[in-house]
Amino acid sequence: MRRTKCISILTILILAAAIITFPAVCDESEKGKTRTLAAPKKKGTVSLEDTLSRRRSVRSYEPTKLTDEQISQLCWAAQGITGPKRGFRTAPSAGALYPIELHIITADGRFRYIPKKHALKKEQVGDKRAALMKVALNQASIGEAPCVFVMTAVYKRTEKKYRDRAKRYVHIEVGHVGQNILLQAVALGLGGVTIGAFHDAKVRKALELPDEEAPLYIIPVGKPKEETRKQENK
Repeated sequence: MRRTKCISILTILILAAAIITFPAVCDESEKGKTRTLAAPKKKGTVSLEDTLSRRRSVRSYEPTKLTDEQISQLCWAAQGITGPKRGFRTAPSAGALYPIELHIITADGRFRYIPKKHALKKEQVGDKRAALMKVALNQASIGEAPCVFVMTAVYKRTEKKYRDRAKRYVHIEVGHVGQNILLQAVALGLGGVTIGAFHDAKVRKALELPDEEAPLYIIPVGKPKEETRKQENK
């Protein structure tokens, strides 16, 4: 009787492990795949002045996922191609060398934005927001936001031309990119907050980033909670 009971318990544990493990195996097949995003809109219904006046740091979000269209628009605002012939983008870059890499973290994994294709490449499977929050001083907005943008820099792209001035130019550029994300978020009825406090090496490890990429900026984005909207309107 006892032996039968032990066998039954063992069987249940094996089945449970299989159920938990199987989706992870399936998810791994998505790694490395690229998907084209919806074409971004070039005309909106909110004026630049209105967007600027409504921009606030938003740290609490509704659990609602961002739509593919919203993610597409935010990626384009950050690093989208606006001059196809020479590859010019929405944010200015010293010498048009574009050292900034844009990563998008959602419940589905980590994606790299590919400006030339306006596409996302899946580089990590599974939800990495909790891991990122942990190495960013446990700032709750990272774990709560449905979408988190992480900007990294490949300094050597700018160093080859500007040498000792390169780091300054790269840091100016990431500010341009961040502001574009924040303003586009407001225009979409969303909100975000800029984060610069984190452990660089631990962020790189948590997101499995190449050694050449230096994490510079984190921006969680989502739909502001109702109480946040009320406070802003006071």
